[in-house]
Amino acid sequence: MSVNKNALIRYQVLDRCFRNTGRMYFWEDLLDECNKALIDFDPNSEGIQRRQLFDDIRFMESEAGWSIPLGRIRHGRKVYYRYEDLSFSISNQPLNDSEAEQIKSALQIFSRFSGTPQFEWVNEMIPMLESKFGLIERKSGIISFEINIDLKGLHFLTPLFNAIVNERVLLVKYKDFKSSEPYEITFHPYYLKQYNSRWFVFGLNSDNQVPNWNLALDRIESLSETAQKYKKSETDWEEYFFDLVGVTRPERGNLQEIVLKFSPEVAPYVITKPIHPSQKHKNDPTGLEVKIKVIPNFELERLILSFGEQVKVISPQDFKERISQRLKSAGRLY
Repeated sequence: MSVNKNALIRYQVLDRCFRNTGRMYFWEDLLDECNKALIDFDPNSEGIQRRQLFDDIRFMESEAGWSIPLGRIRHGRKVYYRYEDLSFSISNQPLNDSEAEQIKSALQIFSRFSGTPQFEWVNEMIPMLESKFGLIERKSGIISFEINIDLKGLHFLTPLFNAIVNERVLLVKYKDFKSSEPYEITFHPYYLKQYNSRWFVFGLNSDNQVPNWNLALDRIESLSETAQKYKKSETDWEEYFFDLVGVTRPERGNLQEIVLKFSPEVAPYVITKPIHPSQKHKNDPTGLEVKIKVIPNFELERLILSFGEQVKVISPQDFKERISQRLKSAGRLY
């Protein structure tokens, strides 16, 4: 299925509309959504006409496309379109031979860069993609990745990614662990981040104007696009997360040097898998002294506590006391 960029944009828009239970999409609405996406991608685009729209739908329903289970539901004298199986998405369908060959060719190009310092990510990406898309013919698996397929909210990853790329404002129905009932947020999504096998999306919460609002995907109940104008982010998200372990940035948190002392038993693990990119260490027979520059947060505390009796906080004093109190509280449970 070799398609050009404009066609792919239209198919993705239609796929999103067919999955949206919050709105009825008649053919006129589908045409509007496709043309808006095309013009957003290329302001000089003239869009498409009704005939092309129905050609696209026929192609998506065909075996040459994705054999989509599209329902046509009558509403008065008109008909709107929606997937009969709402869990279906063209993004979840297996590759055909043509697509597999295109990805293999792309991976061959990527592999040329796998040894250079700027492309360390390629070393992880190539085997992941080869395994994910079944590009290596073997009867048994040879590699696995840390992912929880039962984790709630993973199906929101693609629509959130598309909303960021296409600069769409979302109405998110959300239920955090402290709320008894779900509530709605008008949200401008900016950045997706995975931590500890969980996914989070960061963006502007229009209701309180916080520009780095954090939503966990496993607590999102539903989302839909709105017609509101998208406000672009001025945050450098790579820089935003560099001073953190995890995803939580305390509102009044300051960058601090944290000094830790690890036992000789776990020292090799901390050397080969640093706890933060800023890590500097000094090894001696009594253990490994580690210095990191971070903004202390809950995730850092949890990481340090995971080492149990194999690590001691040396400084700063207030952080040392906080870890000490948590260990004492844990000890009282036994």
